[in-house]
This record gives sequence, structure tokens and C-alpha cells, in this order.
Amino acid sequence: MKKSLLLFLTLLTLNVFGQDTTNTKNEIDLLTSKLTTLHNKISTLDLDISKIKLDLDLKKITKFSTIYGAVNGGNSLSDVDVYSVTNGLQTQTIKTPYDYSVILGVRKIARMGYEPKEAFKNGQENSFSDASTVGKVKGFEYLFEVSYVRQEGESYANQHHFLRYIDDTYILKGEYLEDGFADIKYFETSQRYRHKIKDLSFLPEALQKGKLSLNIGAVQRLSEPYGYDPLEEWKLSNGNLHYTFLALEEGYNANFISHGITQYTDPQGNIVAENTEIWEAVVIPQVLSDYTEKKRNELENTIQHSLVLGFDYYYYSKKLWLHSWGNLMPWHYDNEGEFSYHKFNNGEQWYDYSGGLIFGYKYSKSLGVFIEGKYNKYWNREWHDFSFGINYIIF
Repeated sequence: MKKSLLLFLTLLTLNVFGQDTTNTKNEIDLLTSKLTTLHNKISTLDLDISKIKLDLDLKKITKFSTIYGAVNGGNSLSDVDVYSVTNGLQTQTIKTPYDYSVILGVRKIARMGYEPKEAFKNGQENSFSDASTVGKVKGFEYLFEVSYVRQEGESYANQHHFLRYIDDTYILKGEYLEDGFADIKYFETSQRYRHKIKDLSFLPEALQKGKLSLNIGAVQRLSEPYGYDPLEEWKLSNGNLHYTFLALEEGYNANFISHGITQYTDPQGNIVAENTEIWEAVVIPQVLSDYTEKKRNELENTIQHSLVLGFDYYYYSKKLWLHSWGNLMPWHYDNEGEFSYHKFNNGEQWYDYSGGLIFGYKYSKSLGVFIEGKYNKYWNREWHDFSFGINYIIF
């Protein structure tokens, strides 16, 4: 198979260079040259993973790692007064409890040149570079962090763990992410071939001293079947939802009293609404939310195999720095399962991608600008962070 693929790529390359035979001098495009070099590297790559030797030194692996724990808190939304005149003037004060976070973790990630050195870690540092494909140094890097967060009255248990090994020619990574605020949870492993681009003359002169590498490989993701809609089976032909029948199936009851008065009770027999308006505006949304969560939790996780292409670029000086990375998954294996994402995407392929950008430039000792951000899109989930601004120091 490897020889067949090599023959095909070689013929394709010869065809590209042989199309114009009328010119006496062919100018080889720099990008084509880089792709040809990458092709030659892949063709001679030994794919026998049993020959990969990892020099594991526990003392070296744990050296310079940081174990941290912190409790952070602050006030949340201010109290809100809600007025009602149904039975005379009534006032209800809605209070939102204070925000807090309890964070425990251990990390060993080499600090990039543009990152400040903190006296202590409290777990709330917004280090965008943690999401990059390639770190500053070779070898093992890792992050294991658990946090319990209450934000605007909503509580979440978040986790982010990853372990990666970076070499000149390959990248291995395993990652687990659970973000309750973004409603995303998955486990991911990836194996990539890495190719360093040494000649960066095609970049602006100021960035030619940076480090650029391309990578290609496979990704395996284990997650709940995103795209599955538990309410689909309850939709009518006109697109509306038969929500009352669903609520009755879930144990709720509608008791017709008299003169158009209806009492609605929950599965425990408690009265939850005494008119249709409250039933539809307050109770039904909670019924649908509970039903959707229950049905999602009943399903087993699915595994998704994908092809990944990526790049990573890093340059730093005291005046200018740029760190950028990107990952694209253009093809995904379809196992034709009942809850395969292909089924919810009309049987078609889709693009999953992630990327980040960290840029800073100091115009003078006083004036500087910065842009930082990362973006992720997996299945029908998106989550992102960004920050940009300007600093002016008065001397």
C-alpha cells in the first residue's frame, strides 16, 4: 500500500512539472518545492511504531512542574426586584448567589517568551498557548486540572487534562476536556507526522526567523453522539412539538377542574401550574430540558476517526511576537451507526477545526497593541475566547 501511494504521488508530481514543455526554463514554485520535500519525507518514513523509543525519565518529566490549588470568588448578578399585581401589589426579590471557583491542578508547560512569569498560579490564568499543537520545547508536557465553578447561579464541574510528547518528526497527544459552560465533553488522541519548514523566505522579513512546522495524522475522539435531537420523534408534521403529550408520558398530569380551570401536577403529584399560561411558559421548558438531558445521558459514547492537517508557527522578540496554530479535520470515517454524526449531517462530510493567534507589537517604549484568541468548532459545538487591546505607558 505504501509503495502504491508513493508511486501515485511520484507520477502526480511528474505530471505537474511536465505540463509545460514549451519553455526552456521551468521556474519551480517555492511552495511546490516545500510540498515535494514533505512528500519525500513521508515516503521514507518508517511507520513501524514498535521502533519508536521514548526515553522516560520520571525525574526529568516532573522537573519544573507546578502543583497548584486555589479558591476564587466574587459577587455575581445584583438582586432583581420582580413586581406582581395579580393579588394586589407583591414584590419578589430574585437573588443570585456569589460566584466562586475551586481549582486543583498540576502542569508542566514551558512558558513562551511572550508570557509573563506569575508569582503564584490561581488556576484562572488565561493561557491561550496551552491549546497550541506544539510547545516551546521537545519532550513531555502535561496539564491536569479540575475545577468546580458557580457562575451566575449555575454550577459546573470542569476538567481539562492533556499529555503530549513533541519530537522533531512526530507529535503524540491525549486530551480530555469537559467544559460545562460550553456544554462540550470529549476524549481525544492524535498521532501526527511533523515536518519543519526551514526556509521561510516566503514570509515577511520580520517573521523569517520564526519556527514553522506542518503536521498530518489521525485523530480519534470519544464523546456523546452530538447532533442527536431527542425531541425529533415528538415533532408533528407541521414542525410543531407535541409537548403536552410528552409531559404526560413523563408522568405529569392535567386535571380539568371546572369553568376552564386546569391544574397541572408533576410526577410526585405536586401542583406546578393552575393555568395554561404558566404551564406553557414555566413548566414545559423545564420538562423539555429534563427530558433532553435524560435521553442524552442514556446513550453510550461514540468514537470518531478523523484525518487531521495542521500547522504551528512561533516567533518572539521583545518588540514583536507571533504565535499561531491551526488544525483542520476535513474527513471522518462513517461507521453507519444509528447515532453517527454523518446521519445528522445528511450523510455528508463536515469540517471540524480549531486554531489560535497570539500577536503583540510594541511601537515604542510607551505604546503597544496585542491580540489573543482561540476558536474551536467540533460537531455542532463551538467555544472560543479572545482578548485584544492597547497599552500606553506614561514615563
